[in-house]
Amino acid sequence: MAEYHVPVLLKESIEGLAIRPDGDYLDLTFGGGGHSREILRHLKTGRLMGFDQDEDALANVPGDDRFVFVNHNFRYLRNFVRYHGWGKVDGILADLGVSSHEFDEAERGFSFRFDAELDMRMNRRSRLKASDVLNGYPEEELVSLFRNYGEVENAGRLVGLILKARQAGEIVSSDDLYRAILPCVPKMKEKKYLAKVYQALRIEVNGELDALKEMLEQAVQVLKPGGRLVVITYHSLEDRIVKNFFKTGNAEGKEEKDLIYGHVANDFELVNRKIIVPSEEETERNPRARSAKLRIARRLEN
Repeated sequence: MAEYHVPVLLKESIEGLAIRPDGDYLDLTFGGGGHSREILRHLKTGRLMGFDQDEDALANVPGDDRFVFVNHNFRYLRNFVRYHGWGKVDGILADLGVSSHEFDEAERGFSFRFDAELDMRMNRRSRLKASDVLNGYPEEELVSLFRNYGEVENAGRLVGLILKARQAGEIVSSDDLYRAILPCVPKMKEKKYLAKVYQALRIEVNGELDALKEMLEQAVQVLKPGGRLVVITYHSLEDRIVKNFFKTGNAEGKEEKDLIYGHVANDFELVNRKIIVPSEEETERNPRARSAKLRIARRLEN
């Protein structure tokens, strides 16, 4: 049986948290529990709260009194920290993107490797599916979605083919979509192109970028001064948001300077000036790690 989810940059992310044995920590992307189990190994009297909106993750929850599981999106982290009576925490870890499990479960519709329903919901209690986007969104929204979330260069042509196909019947499965857009898929770069199309749909279905922005804003409020925020990204859109937030305190990267000294107003300072990427050995062992980038920031005292 394949492992539910292979944790990426495990050693580096744990080191980035600088774990205190008596500290309180959040794992915002619990998944298969690989990062969480390693955090727990470093704790004695400390506590860990794990978040995951995918109900499949419930099967991996450890039987440990120091661990609290929250089956919700990490965009609600502040509310749940308060709900469980925790104060401010010492560290937060977020391993963004899709888990190995979600990619490998054909019926979830996250991968173009399988002919399956175009679902792509990380939280299967939510209503919007990828097929709803393809069949229901107007032309302008679809073009914007594929350009902005997938960085698809021929988004206009792509959407034209989707509109033509849905006039003949709904686009329900991966094969339906593939047949519809085949004329605009570059023959030598098919996998890369399809990955961009699927990324755009997945981001829209799950509201990933908005959730990321909300998480970063709330992390400022729940981290203790000196607390660490460790984030692993997998594509340029989410990495740009994290990079901007760590540098300027906002997702857009706008430098807001104080009026007296002209310093950039920010709640974080970078721990690693240079991004951390997986070793060749790790990428060979775990292909998902190839695009991973690790950024670490420390909460400043105000």
